Amino acid sequence: MRRIGLLSLVLSLASCAPAAQSGSSDGGEQRIARVESGLRRAVQVKSLPVETYPLADRMAKYNTPGVTIAVADSGRVVWARGFGIKEAGTSDSVTSTTLFEAGSISKPVAATIMLRLMEQGKLSLDENVNDYLTSWKLPENRFTAKEKVTLRRIVSHNAGLTVHGFPGYEVTDSIPTVPQVLDGAKPANTGPVRVDTTPGAIWRYSGGGTTIMQLLVTDVGGKPFPTLARELVFDPAGMKLSTYEQPIPASRISETAAAHHQDGTMVPGRWHVYPEMAAAGLWTTPSELLQWAIAIAESRAGKANSLLQQATATEMLTVQKEPTGLGPFIRGSGRSMSFGHGGSDEGFHAELIYFPETGQGAAVMVNSDGGVPMLREILFAIAAEYDWPEFGPREIDAIAMDSAAVEQALGAYRTDKPVPVTITISRENGKVFVHSEFTPKGEAVFTTPTHLVLLEGGFELDLVPGANGVIDSVKAGPFVAPKVR
Repeated sequence: MRRIGLLSLVLSLASCAPAAQSGSSDGGEQRIARVESGLRRAVQVKSLPVETYPLADRMAKYNTPGVTIAVADSGRVVWARGFGIKEAGTSDSVTSTTLFEAGSISKPVAATIMLRLMEQGKLSLDENVNDYLTSWKLPENRFTAKEKVTLRRIVSHNAGLTVHGFPGYEVTDSIPTVPQVLDGAKPANTGPVRVDTTPGAIWRYSGGGTTIMQLLVTDVGGKPFPTLARELVFDPAGMKLSTYEQPIPASRISETAAAHHQDGTMVPGRWHVYPEMAAAGLWTTPSELLQWAIAIAESRAGKANSLLQQATATEMLTVQKEPTGLGPFIRGSGRSMSFGHGGSDEGFHAELIYFPETGQGAAVMVNSDGGVPMLREILFAIAAEYDWPEFGPREIDAIAMDSAAVEQALGAYRTDKPVPVTITISRENGKVFVHSEFTPKGEAVFTTPTHLVLLEGGFELDLVPGANGVIDSVKAGPFVAPKVR
């Protein structure tokens, strides 16, 4: 379970001061300052003025020791900067070159490796993956009798494969091989990756599928996955710092940030190890994530020295199964079309977005589980400053509630599924707040008499009345939590 708490005063003060970083040569310092002071919540009430917040205050609120940001404009990275510290309780500053784990942003970058091999004629997107796998085979079953698991379906998350994601391993754990991960065999800590529905039938996110792709490209490419990544993607895209090495070599530990729990305490051993490299194992920086995105966009535009052939990049950035292309998530169309991905490893979170038609985008990485809401708050500040197309907080209408009706909703609600959690609804100075072990206290508004929306993060709750008409439970998605006090 990820915990919640308060940053120490020392950590809060350390987070307030950015280290000396790379900036912009075109008057960018003022723009950086406006972004740094212009964070905005995920949800905006239409009738209220937009509130903005300083980055340092939000880092303290979300127990986040370090943040690193890069911004692209006109098809190039215009600034990159780190804020705060690499590790709680130290003074080692985050810089624009500090390495963070990128979580699932690893997936679209890994898909690029596969596409490079496809362009070399070594594999096909639409053949049965078992035709290429040599060190392990995906068990066939009744679901694969007519439709096969293919690379196209794997990278667009509709191959019918199980295992959503991976928790990683503590640095002192035994680390499984990739075949052990795929079979769910000890010391793997996740179940076997198998087909449990007809390939191509439905969209369902599967890190397990991406791990099959990882093994396939090493079988076909004949080299370790980090080596293939370096040769086929990182070097051509100018990503000099990035690596898929897991664990990261001891010689590079000083370049890394440490991962932190929701309460701001460091993850034991500094981070988790991910043998599922393609799904979750990329160490990188926001600048280099943008360099990858820019290279893909330039490939799509047919520019010289492209990473991919134009036809391949165009297909990569075309929806295969809503909402994914060949790796990235695709949103919007025309000038508003963007691609990117989010990422979450233990104690690390990140988000990347790029608009290929305008050459705008950003990548943000944080080293705390508490910092998830802040990713979007920072992106919204960047979007406002650089006038991104159709990107901003969700706007909602709120209703006024009388005091007695609000009083009914106040209290603590407890559920044990999918994990034990207590959701507390409170009132302070006339405002309603919600918090749990997994979410910091945030302001919420009523959109109906029985529906609450948190302005930070956009989390939603339904208030469920009992037979007597009095609120006796809350519903969050499919999960119901009865009132306990």
